[in-house]
Amino acid sequence: MTIFHTDIVILAAGASSRLGRPKQLLPWQGKTLLQHAVQTAMAITTRPVVVTGANADQLVAGLNPAQVHVVFNPDWEQGIASSIRCGLQALLDRTPSPDQVIFMVCDQPFVSAALLLELINERQESNKSIVASAYGGTLGIPALFDKSLFPQLLDLQGDTGAKKIIQQHPDEVVPVPFPEGEFDIDTEGEYRKLTS
Repeated sequence: MTIFHTDIVILAAGASSRLGRPKQLLPWQGKTLLQHAVQTAMAITTRPVVVTGANADQLVAGLNPAQVHVVFNPDWEQGIASSIRCGLQALLDRTPSPDQVIFMVCDQPFVSAALLLELINERQESNKSIVASAYGGTLGIPALFDKSLFPQLLDLQGDTGAKKIIQQHPDEVVPVPFPEGEFDIDTEGEYRKLTS
């Protein structure tokens, strides 16, 4: 059985404009949301890539450079596609380059190592090129993409995330149920709900 080399990209470049402060730095279970995402990713892979943009210096200050590979996305204001391209390119510049990549964000606090492992196991069993989290009647991230789709990921533009590629290849997608994925943090109200 082929064991795929899996890498993880954590997209953390957004400005959290609706929240009014960097949501990556919100406290959650004794850590920031970004540190929580990094710890989750590190249960699966060594040195996940963290893509920063807005508030980069503040985010980097809370990370251990020995544990993560931080890349700054100078085009972060163009939207999430630029961060996907930036993070994936950083992985392709490493050796060995990955057979597959999981993209995740830090404002889904309920992402667990078990979920990421389930994505990898489904990929192993199904041999499909995309494994996506299913929640709220949609498919989204965390999502795993085979290297055959890397050129398409590197072609993404604007505020279009990886969901566009998931939608373009319905026959190649395996869903993994993740009902808690519907909960993400964009506003103070959502954060209060998480912590109350």
